Amino acid sequence: MARKESDSALRPSRRGILFGGAAAGLGAVATLGVESLAGRGTTAQASEELHGQEVIPFYGQHQAGIATAPQAHAVYLALTLRNGVDREGLMRLLRLLTDDAARLTQGEAALADTEPELATVPARLTVTFGFGPKLVEMAGSSAADIQPLPKFSIDRLQERWNDGDLLLHLGSDDPFTLAHTQRMLLKDARSFCEVKWVQTGFRRSRGSEASGTTMRNLFGQVDGTVNPAPATDDFTSLVWNEDGSTTMVIRRIHMDVDTWDEVDRSGREFSVGRTLSNGAPTTGTNEHDEPDFGAMTALGFPVIADQAHIRRARSENTSERIFRRGYNYDEQPSGTQMSDSGLIFVSYQKNVERQYIPLQKRLAELDALNQWTTPIGSAVFLIPPGCAEGGFIGEALFTH
Repeated sequence: MARKESDSALRPSRRGILFGGAAAGLGAVATLGVESLAGRGTTAQASEELHGQEVIPFYGQHQAGIATAPQAHAVYLALTLRNGVDREGLMRLLRLLTDDAARLTQGEAALADTEPELATVPARLTVTFGFGPKLVEMAGSSAADIQPLPKFSIDRLQERWNDGDLLLHLGSDDPFTLAHTQRMLLKDARSFCEVKWVQTGFRRSRGSEASGTTMRNLFGQVDGTVNPAPATDDFTSLVWNEDGSTTMVIRRIHMDVDTWDEVDRSGREFSVGRTLSNGAPTTGTNEHDEPDFGAMTALGFPVIADQAHIRRARSENTSERIFRRGYNYDEQPSGTQMSDSGLIFVSYQKNVERQYIPLQKRLAELDALNQWTTPIGSAVFLIPPGCAEGGFIGEALFTH
């Protein structure tokens, strides 16, 4: 009992605080060590590794968000120009979007940002612009290289996921940042454009795995092992045009994970041609081992089957390659479905007809994964070169 009385004598009562005892009470609390507690909290925060202030330069020869190490979250926004928007109006829109994108990617508020506090954590934010055929032609250039893809036999395309005049690809390690960036840029565009579609994707969170780890898709597969490395001659020869531009193919691929669950592990690995544990080819040990397409089983069958995904994706023509940068999606299921999941497949290449289409034709003709994957959306965009400070994305197209 004596101890309780001693404690209560030191502790300020609610009545004392309300009626003038606040100073004495707070002094007693300080005596008990609140300052030292606050000090420990400050030390803990100082030692915590934070990534929110990391920025990716916006200006340059190439747009950011392509060769940039993939962020954990992505949003792809396709917009259609409103009737009556002319060439001059389009240039005003691009200037406005470029200026605000440049600010936001550096952790600064957009010009008319009414919530500037939400712009202070860029977390490697990038904004990448893509131009559809209509926009390219309005700028006065040829859109021959970015026409819609031919229809493949496996396609079950839904109009709501197809095409678009202007693409905004937003990437960040923080989905909160993406939500604010999306709102700011759509406010810029609302007088000029309408939203055609929005696709939101994700990978593992920053710090969950070592940097450079190949992503997994929702089948559990290591997805995207064979990819040219940015900042190499190989990457440059496959991706960048001389003016700093490239082309993008974006395909929304529904993955039937519910029926995939019914396939045993060996069947899954047979379909892909890679192990599930680490993504190694079934003829190898490590992820980046070169597949041995000539290896045979004891019964005389190919270890990597003719219909295995990695065999069908490979071409003897080394110029028929692309740079992949995909994201998973997982939406609300409906009806009796347990899932509505898939892959936002994105590829970059100099030339769609010479690089992407031959690859997709082979996969459409014969690929074991076609049993569980269905393309439901498709679009092609020109990714203009980057710009200098004071300029705007796509400026070079308008000077031709």
